[in-house]
Amino acid sequence: MPPPKPPTRRAPAGAAVLQEDVTEAIRAAVFEELAAVGYGRMSIEAVARRAGVGKTAVYRRWPSKLQMVMDVVSAVALHGITAPDTGTLRGDLRALLGVISFALRHPLASQIVPDLLAEAARNPDIAQTLQKALRETQQGVSAILIHNAVARGELPADTDAELVLDMIIGPLYWRLAVNRAPVTKRYLDRLATATTAALTAAG
Repeated sequence: MPPPKPPTRRAPAGAAVLQEDVTEAIRAAVFEELAAVGYGRMSIEAVARRAGVGKTAVYRRWPSKLQMVMDVVSAVALHGITAPDTGTLRGDLRALLGVISFALRHPLASQIVPDLLAEAARNPDIAQTLQKALRETQQGVSAILIHNAVARGELPADTDAELVLDMIIGPLYWRLAVNRAPVTKRYLDRLATATTAALTAAG
């Protein structure tokens, strides 16, 4: 006689499956609220109002404002940028520069990124999460770019991925976020050419 089957466990009250459309509405509201008032003045109540949901819907997904913001920012960092593979180092750099400049020029990003960096200087939790979500993810992209260039014989195997990332993002962030100067296709072409020349000369 087979052993009796264990009783089917029912989900506890309030453990309903989270609706993806509600989650996406909250994510969008987080970015809009960050751009409107900044992290310091942002509240879960305001995010819920902007998303058209109750506070409970937000708390089911994130237990605090910090975790909510960091999760949303991390998700964008993880999925927003992929490593191009055009067949040449210069082509890969130009494609990546185009994607990053577009992201930095987005009205929400242009307001949110400087605000979060300012908060990171005061809040070590934000600093650590930004480091992991943004820096390490983008280092992964530059590592793939370098791997492909090494395989094609364009760069030496010991090329520093972190240095390459600095050379790609540094000029763009300075020009867009600090200097507030325009970024044209010609500028990106020249930056890609100069970066390629610097990297290959260093090798």
